[in-house]
Amino acid sequence: MRANHLKERVRGAIDARRDAVIALGEDVLRHPELGFKEHRTAELVAKLFRSLGIPTETGTAVTGVIGRLAGRGAGPTIAYLAEMDSVVVHGHPHASRETGAAHACGHHAQIANLAGMAYGLVESGVMAHLDGDVLLMAVPAEEFVEIDYRLQLRQEGALRHLGGKQELIRLGALDDVDIVLATHQGARPEGGAFSAGGACNGCVVKRVRYTGKAAHAGGAPHEGINALAAATVALHAIDANRETFRDEDHIRVHPIMTRGGALVNVIPSDTRLEMYVRGATTDAIAAAAKRVDRSLVAGALAVGADVIIETIAGYQPRHVSAQLERVYREEAESLVGEDGWWESGFGAGSTDLGDVSLIIPVLEGIANGCRGTGHGADFLVHDPDLAYVTPAKVSGATIVELLANGATRAREVIKAYTPAMTRKDYLEHMASQEALYRWRPGMAAGG
Repeated sequence: MRANHLKERVRGAIDARRDAVIALGEDVLRHPELGFKEHRTAELVAKLFRSLGIPTETGTAVTGVIGRLAGRGAGPTIAYLAEMDSVVVHGHPHASRETGAAHACGHHAQIANLAGMAYGLVESGVMAHLDGDVLLMAVPAEEFVEIDYRLQLRQEGALRHLGGKQELIRLGALDDVDIVLATHQGARPEGGAFSAGGACNGCVVKRVRYTGKAAHAGGAPHEGINALAAATVALHAIDANRETFRDEDHIRVHPIMTRGGALVNVIPSDTRLEMYVRGATTDAIAAAAKRVDRSLVAGALAVGADVIIETIAGYQPRHVSAQLERVYREEAESLVGEDGWWESGFGAGSTDLGDVSLIIPVLEGIANGCRGTGHGADFLVHDPDLAYVTPAKVSGATIVELLANGATRAREVIKAYTPAMTRKDYLEHMASQEALYRWRPGMAAGG
């Protein structure tokens, strides 16, 4: 059967389920959950998969859900990934009253896209004509947040890495996957309907604790060691280094203070920071992180405090499969026209799809169905069809194009791709990025 006819069948099946797809997206929007806590969302996905007769695995990487659709014979396996988690934005109109969690990044729409894919591929009957398998995966914890909670899960043995796709790699859930597709929602004010996410930053995460000495802030400040002052000096030192970061390395260093002190009339003896150090390459991240470590030690040295710097492996820079983007763009333009496509630039943010891209060819489409600022209180769906429904049509057609006719185009994508790492290399690299450093007064000041 011709590929174009199969694509029409997929799009028709998705159209027939339009209302259900949008309703699911709106349901997830109203019930946001943070990473590795997406139990309700995971159950919705699993229930849908089972209702369609899809063999379903749950609890992968804590809350992940995997459904497998079998093609007509041996061939490449394509995984379509959708993220379940949210962020904390208390002012968002759909934020949880209890946790402040809100889908201010559009992951609820990704679950709708996943549902559309499930309906389209199953109810159209196209899998019987495709030369390869499809995995539909609802994945947890793309947002690298609530680090203390995730470290607790690590201590309990529930996970090793703090990102959902990182755990999928570790667990071998992607070992038989040849190509990965995903969709992210955009809010591009210039217009356009679709694009493909370009290369983007990776990051490491730092947790910093300054320990000083408490004393009466008014009566005897000279008897204390001000941990808050140490952190303040360190933050200024980081700022003093910003002009040394090369533009092409796309360095971003953004800290928050999670603890400043206990009482205003007591010299702070315990001050804590968290920060990302982002960059376009692993070498750039390492060089920037060294400057940051020096700055953190400088704060402790200035006031005589202790400092503990914990470095946690974050996300890896994302690489792009040009061949895969070509196929996706063809299918997007067939729906929205050439004028509906725009070219994405470099992304200064980070995603654990970057980790996957080191091992497997990846494409993350961008659907411009939202408005507002990502991770902001005004980030909302503007066009329900473009956010919830059309991405499933584009990705579904892309999968058909890749796996039809002996999976010729999928094999071209795979052949053109050179993995940067094996799974074993990747896991060793992740372990090498983690470190714990402690500086005390009297030690050498090098970071």
